[in-house]
Amino acid sequence: MDISQLSIEEKIEACPPALQEIIEDFRSAVPQERIEYLIDFAMEMPDLPEWLHNKRDAMEQVHECQTPVFVFTEVKDDKVQFYIDVPRESPTVRGYAAIVAEGLNGSSPDAVLQAPEDVHMLLGLHEAISPQRLRGLHALIAYLKRQLVAQMN
Repeated sequence: MDISQLSIEEKIEACPPALQEIIEDFRSAVPQERIEYLIDFAMEMPDLPEWLHNKRDAMEQVHECQTPVFVFTEVKDDKVQFYIDVPRESPTVRGYAAIVAEGLNGSSPDAVLQAPEDVHMLLGLHEAISPQRLRGLHALIAYLKRQLVAQMN
């Protein structure tokens, strides 16, 4: 099934439960509150673990983002763990990365691969963020999924 052809409600249902909950919170807020939520997520995003901080060259850069964003994917015991590094000086992108990580981490690979790549639209961020930034946000999930597929092969 082509996920791009699904309705908004079907796309939300295709997301892992943790991501669904975050999306529902955002969708119930007005655009200005969504920016505030995004900044809250940015401030709460954990730093990279020390073992990965020392292996920065193992991380892949998301080139579509204006901000330097680096990602690393790990699968253990059929659970996905994404590590995303975004500078604190970029709260919009950092917040979105934190949402994606919190919403997808701990899910099965299949659940992550079924999640839509336009999570930013489901969150309603297109009403509050410039189109240029949205392209970078869209690319982030594509990179994570590509890394996940590579891990599975």
